[in-house]
Amino acid sequence: MAVTGVRVWFLAALLLASAAPAAQLPFDQREWPRTDFSHRSIKLEEIESGGPPRDGIPAIDRPRFVTAAQAARWLHPKEPVIVLRLGREARAYPIQILMFHEIVNDVVGDNPVAVTFCPLCNASFVFDRRVGSRVLDFGTTGKLRKSDLVMYDRQTESWWQQFTGRGIVGQLAGVALRTLASEITAFEDFAAAYPRGKVLSRETGYIRPYGRNPYRGYDRIDQTPFLFTDPLDRRLPPMERVLSVTAGGRHRIYPFSALDKTPVVNGELAGTPYAIFVKRGMLSPLDAERIGESRPIPAATAFSRRLGARVLQFEREAEGIEDTAEFFARARI
Repeated sequence: MAVTGVRVWFLAALLLASAAPAAQLPFDQREWPRTDFSHRSIKLEEIESGGPPRDGIPAIDRPRFVTAAQAARWLHPKEPVIVLRLGREARAYPIQILMFHEIVNDVVGDNPVAVTFCPLCNASFVFDRRVGSRVLDFGTTGKLRKSDLVMYDRQTESWWQQFTGRGIVGQLAGVALRTLASEITAFEDFAAAYPRGKVLSRETGYIRPYGRNPYRGYDRIDQTPFLFTDPLDRRLPPMERVLSVTAGGRHRIYPFSALDKTPVVNGELAGTPYAIFVKRGMLSPLDAERIGESRPIPAATAFSRRLGARVLQFEREAEGIEDTAEFFARARI
């Protein structure tokens, strides 16, 4: 069953953003001699300095992996991991590691991928790193746009918006990376579903306090995201977690505060039937100083409800999730 669009976990303020006001450029273009600043799809005034310099938050370029049993020695069962499944391979990328690197350049099977996480907007996306016949490698610019990570590729030094996967400045401005289906779930659920799955190792080549949260208390629902200057959309609290379902170029968001009360949602968007499954108990990575001591939040994933010629309808039962047509015996989460 394929994920609809991508399992997204982000802050409502970013999704509902409007154009930012003009401001003085917070960077020196001479530091990026290979970047074509004349070719862009945004106003340069929308770029903010996040503090660190280029690659000050280092991407992981040579990821190592361990078994789930080995990772269990240091990873709390309820900690969130980004799950990527391609073909017969399933890999988990712990948020506690992505918190300090934000990008993993990986190859899964024959697929070059970039696994990305922006702590400030709480958004995870996995992209195919191929653009035409070229394979790109990504790093961090140290810049933000609407409180979201701005990446760059090392081949052309074009800048990319992590939230959309689009080039925004440089030779590849306007180009869109292909988004790959992924999800965020608790580590124990990944280990149960994929007993032979691999987990990103803490042996990254860098010394970082993995397991600690440098953004303690950042996900309090009533505050404003860091370096976000757009007018706030008042329909949701600015730091509300939401799940986005994308189909046919349209988007629909579900606040986690609502999903926490509704374990199964059956919906349709742009002719695509989908189901959202919700499981409680995953830990927030942006709450306590130690992620393993953080408060529990729901994990939610959207799937297509279409299976061949059939469209399934799901309900929560005492022993798991069941499709009402009884086409599946039982699908447990």
